Amino acid sequence: MTDGDRKMVVVARLRAAPLVGWQFACAVLLGVLLARLDWGGDPVVAFWNMLFGQPLLLLGIAAVLGVWAYIFGMWRRRGDYLRHDGVTLYRGGSARWPLALVRDVMVARGNLGLESLRLVVDDDSEVTRELVKLYMLEGPPEAVRDGVMFAVARVSGVMRPVTVH
Repeated sequence: MTDGDRKMVVVARLRAAPLVGWQFACAVLLGVLLARLDWGGDPVVAFWNMLFGQPLLLLGIAAVLGVWAYIFGMWRRRGDYLRHDGVTLYRGGSARWPLALVRDVMVARGNLGLESLRLVVDDDSEVTRELVKLYMLEGPPEAVRDGVMFAVARVSGVMRPVTVH
């Protein structure tokens, strides 16, 4: 059985407004950085000036493009950002965890003060994994936690109490 054969169950969707806001911020910042580049002279001189005369601007442009690509990927998966197939929990297009190793889902405040849903995984590490920032969620965090813990209970066969920390 391949991953494409399994039926996906959507646990959480993302709101469109924060994603559009982040894309707009990336577009504005990219425009500002591109306007600050020195485009004078012939194309070869302009290229060498941009590459060696303004490397921080080029690094800034590369960073903004990287963030924009990440946000665009979130936009593409906003309808099924957190999902499971009965065996594995998926976040976006890249992160995945076996449901058998999931121990809990909790709300935690990060370094910047933003609350997020974090996954406690039993893999001999003391680190929790971030699932999604709360301001990005379309529904309440309790529903997401309940959905994940219900899927975990179906895999392990043990019903756990459902509460949000």
